Parts: sequence; C-alpha cells; structure tokens
Amino acid sequence: MKHPDFTRREFVKGLSAATLGALGAGAPRLLTASEPVPRPPASADAIIVLWMGGGMASTETFDPKRYTPFEKGMNPGRVLSTFPSIPTSVDGIQFTEGLERTANVMDRGTLIRTYTAGDLGFILHSRHQFHWHTGYAPPQSVACPHIGGFMARTLGSRNEAVPPFINIGQRFDVGEGEELKAFSTAGFLGSEYGPFNVAYPDSAKDVVTPPGGMSLSRFQNRDRFYRRLMESSPIGQLGSSYQKESLIRSMDNAYRLLSSPAAKAFDLTEERPETIAKYVPGGWDFGRKLESAFTRDGNYEKANIQRFGLGCLLARRLVEAGARYIEVTTEYIPFLNWDTHENGHEKLVNMKLAIDGAIAQLVLDLEERGLLDRTLVVLASEFSRDMLQEGKPDRPIKDQVPVPDKMESMTHYGMHRHFTDAGSVLLFGGGMKRGHLHGVTADERPCKTIKDRVVIEDLHATLYRAMGISPRLAYDIESRPFYVTRDGMGKPIETLFSKPI
Repeated sequence: MKHPDFTRREFVKGLSAATLGALGAGAPRLLTASEPVPRPPASADAIIVLWMGGGMASTETFDPKRYTPFEKGMNPGRVLSTFPSIPTSVDGIQFTEGLERTANVMDRGTLIRTYTAGDLGFILHSRHQFHWHTGYAPPQSVACPHIGGFMARTLGSRNEAVPPFINIGQRFDVGEGEELKAFSTAGFLGSEYGPFNVAYPDSAKDVVTPPGGMSLSRFQNRDRFYRRLMESSPIGQLGSSYQKESLIRSMDNAYRLLSSPAAKAFDLTEERPETIAKYVPGGWDFGRKLESAFTRDGNYEKANIQRFGLGCLLARRLVEAGARYIEVTTEYIPFLNWDTHENGHEKLVNMKLAIDGAIAQLVLDLEERGLLDRTLVVLASEFSRDMLQEGKPDRPIKDQVPVPDKMESMTHYGMHRHFTDAGSVLLFGGGMKRGHLHGVTADERPCKTIKDRVVIEDLHATLYRAMGISPRLAYDIESRPFYVTRDGMGKPIETLFSKPI
C-alpha cells in the first residue's frame, strides 16, 4: 500500500483535530481481560532518553564506514563517512572521531545499528518524531500518548513530589513547535501524566520557583482563582469531567513540587564547578557566556553545546530525586543541529562536542552512585542520513536536498539526505548487556540493514519490558483498546538483556 504524502499543514491540521478530541475523551480505563496481561520483571526503575532530534547520521557517529577526506571537485558518491573511525573500549566496535569519551564507556553499553524508521511517505521530521515517541504513525483519530506519558500513567511516580515525566531542552516557540507539541503530551491519558517542560536547564530552578518574586501565598491565591475559573466559566465547560479533573490534579502536583525539598534537584548551582566542567566543555562560566552570546548575537550552535550538557547533569539529579521518565534533547529546530541539509561535517563537529562528554559523564556518574543498573539510558534519533539516498533503497522518496555532481566547497561535505533503512540506538544500564553489538549494516552504499532489523514497536517493547510493562498493555478509550505498542504487537528484543526472561 502506498502511503500518502502529507504536507506539514495537513499534518498539523490532523493533529489539532485529535487534540481537540482528547479534551472530550472520558476517563481512559486500564483494559482488563479474562486473563490479565502479565507484567514482565522490571530491570529498570527509571529511563533517560537522550534525543538527537533532526536525524543523526549513523555513519558519522556510531556506525563508521569508509572515511573519505574532502577534496575539491570530488564525486559525492565516494563519501560514506566524513570522520575517521576510532576504537572503543570494546574490541570490534568502533565509533567516529569526536566521540572519544563515549567510546571509553562502550563497555557499559549495548549498540543497535539497525533501527529502521517507519515508512510514512514523504519524510517530515515532525511526523517521524511523532512516530518514534508514540509508536503510532500520525495523524490518529485520538490524541496518542507519548511513551513517557504511558510510563507515568502505568507506573506512577517514584517520588510523589517529583513529576514522573520531565522534558528537558526543547522550546516550543521556535521552528516546528506546534508539531512537536502534538506528541509532547500524555494525550487522552490526561494532563497530570504529561511532561514537565524545562526549556533551559541552566535556569531550571526558576521553573520550580513562584514567578517574579511572587510569594507562595500569592501563588496559592492565583491557584484558587484558576480553579474557580475552570469550574464556573465557559472555558471550564470545554472537555470531559475526567480531563478537567486531570488538569486540576496536574496543578496539585505542581504545587506539591513548589513546596517540596525535592525542588532543589532542579538547582544546578548546587553542583561543584569541576563536576559541571565534565558535562560542559569549558564549564559553567563558559556556558553562561555562550548563552549570553546566543541571546545577543544569535550564536545558537555554540550556545547549544552547553545546554545539552547541563540537561544531562539535570537528568542525573532528577533520577536521584525520583523522576520516572526524563528526556533530554539536543533540540530540534529545522536546519540546525542534526538536521544537516548543508555544512554537515562542520555541524557534526559541534554536535559531537555537545554530546560526547555529557553522555560519558552521565553514565559514569550513574554508575558511581549505584544507579546505572536500574536506570536505562537511551540515545536515539528519528532516522539516519546519507549523502545520496533519500528514504530506503527499496522504497525511495522524492529528493528533498539537491546534491551537486561535484563538491566544490565544504558546504557539500556531509550527510544531507534522510536515510531510514538503518540508524543507531545506544543503550546503557537498565539491565542491558555490556559491550554488546546488535545488527549488521552494509559497508558500502546503500549502508542498509543486513541482519537483525529493529522497528519502533519492538524497540518500544524492549523499553517497556525493561520498565516492567507488557507491550500488550492497553487502555480503553472511546470503547476500543489502545495499546502501548502498535496493536499490542511489539516484541521485546530479549537478546539485548543481560538476563532474558
């Protein structure tokens, strides 16, 4: 069946309709059957997703191919990797140059090289990110919950004062913010299970502080006024009673956090400068200067180097405080970061500087604190990239980026097209094997999956299995079951676990 090509406008229109539908949805009920779905034994209590939004080229990061240095006038077809490979702490597994610190902790991790993105027709980043985060291809007739929302609803909080689902580093007032909002939600599960958003990790403590010098008592007065507004005004008539009650409960949760000692977990100034320097190149002062440069001069890419590192440090503190699902993003904005439609090589130099030390230090810090065994760290992206191939070799998609016959400048040097047949996912802790490699990809273009393909429902089933949730778990909404994996068909990849069931 040929998938339709959706424009961005059609996509948002469909999602908006589903969101409005969620407001009128009744209470989602955990589906019970004559034989209840058994819960697998959990190997993890918390999960941290490190999201490389924009399409991280695997051949430039965790699945190196033949390195070809830049030459003016060269044929683009010669280029498979623009970085040389480097050894890791595991014999037989190599990364690319610029990921040396992450390479040194590969003996604590499992590497999947054969994640295959869904066939969704014309490739839009927001559609594939929706698919990755919900497990369902958009648009849907109901508002699909984010995987973090499902975990928050099913497992609850590890600390009632700490939001179970926390989203770090993504702003929704730039780029395709409306499209990202469509899946950054608990959907029909209700507002109380949605993400607690922290756009700027360096000022995260401000998010859990009453605004503008407002006293806690004044905040309480505003809270009471808002509740009366919800109950008596026309605004309060929107949505089902369940959705309104869920919104009120989310406000209760926010107030509980504001008045709890757990709020200190959001304050990065409590960390020592030498610790911060391990996450952020140049340390805290360097990051402050870059943030100032960003707001003054638009120096985004340099500012972003410190934001991701501080986000990883904040994630570690929040796991310690009791968060359940945390996502830290390099931030998706069209044509920036991993979205390398031009200047691909140069952009990845900066991206590796942003992520390398932060990933490694997060793993080491969790390990030192005895948390790594029960915390699953997942690094992933919506799809990979290639110099020439758009989509998959057997399912080509209309070219979106022109590639010259000859490369005349470094602007052309890098992976510019969306490649969906093979991408890398890196897993640490949470019961996964150590020093393990899953899947084989071709050494020559097209660098497609050859062995042990991984699709989104099976990847999600693996994450749910680690957290003690069956992939066949379902919630009843609008008199039909909605499964945590598509149609309940996801199968955990048991070979990734150190102790398979």
